Amino acid sequence: MSLLTATKIGKRFGGVIALNDVSLTVDTGEIVGMIGPNGSGKTTFINNLSGIYSPTTGNFIFNGEDITGLEAHHITNKGISRTFQNLRVFPNITVLENILIGLHCRIETSLWDVYVRFMRTRKIEAQAREKAMAVLETANMTAVHGKLVKNLPYGKQRLVEVCRAIVSGPQLLLLDEPCAGMNPNEMDALADYIKIVQQNGITVFVIEHNMRFIMSVAERLIVLANGSKFTEGTPTQIQNDKKVQAIYLGDEGDL
Repeated sequence: MSLLTATKIGKRFGGVIALNDVSLTVDTGEIVGMIGPNGSGKTTFINNLSGIYSPTTGNFIFNGEDITGLEAHHITNKGISRTFQNLRVFPNITVLENILIGLHCRIETSLWDVYVRFMRTRKIEAQAREKAMAVLETANMTAVHGKLVKNLPYGKQRLVEVCRAIVSGPQLLLLDEPCAGMNPNEMDALADYIKIVQQNGITVFVIEHNMRFIMSVAERLIVLANGSKFTEGTPTQIQNDKKVQAIYLGDEGDL
C-alpha cells in the first residue's frame, strides 16, 4: 500500500528547472533510496516534500491526504520527519536534551500547566524523557545520554540527529545524505540502525551518494537526472544498468 505518492512534481527557481515532472510512490514499510549526481534535484525533492519549499507543479499525497504546500511544522505533525545533509545538532547540550527537542511538536503544555497544574507538567516531562530514552536504547546510545553532543564522535552525532527525527513518531523518515563524513564502521552502524527503524514500523526514504551504503540498505532505488526521474528498480537492477553505471555510478568495477 502506498504511503506516499508524488505526482508530476515540478520546481522552478526563476528560469532554472530544478525538478521536472517527478512521479514516484513509497509503500508502507519500505526503505527507498534516491540517487543521482550533484544538482540532479534530490535534496530539492525532499525540501518540497518536507515543506521547506512548495512545488511549482504537482502534488504529494501522504497517507491519503494532500499535503502539497503545507508548512514544515504541519507536515511534521502529519507524520513526516527528516534529517539534513549538513549536521544539525545542538552541540552544547546533552544527547538526551537534543532528543527531547524532537518531541516539542508532540507535547501539549501551556503556562497554565507550568504554574498551576504542576503535577501534570511533571508527568508529561517524565513521559517525554522515557520516550526519548527508549529511542536512544534502540540506537545503543543510552550510555551517552548525559554527554554533551560536541564530545561525541561524528558518527554518534549523526545518530543523535536521526534519533531526534524518530522520537516524534513519524510514519515516514526522510534522510538527506545521512552518512556524509562517516567512516566505514560508522556507516555500517548507521545501516544497521536504519534496518532497526524499519523493523519498528517506520518507512524510510534515503538520499545518499555513497553507493556501498545505499546498496546495503535500500530495497528500491530511484535515480534522478537533471531534475527528472531517470529510472528505478532494485539495487541489483540499478547496479547492472549500463546507463546508470555510465552516468551515475562510474565503471562497473566501482560498485
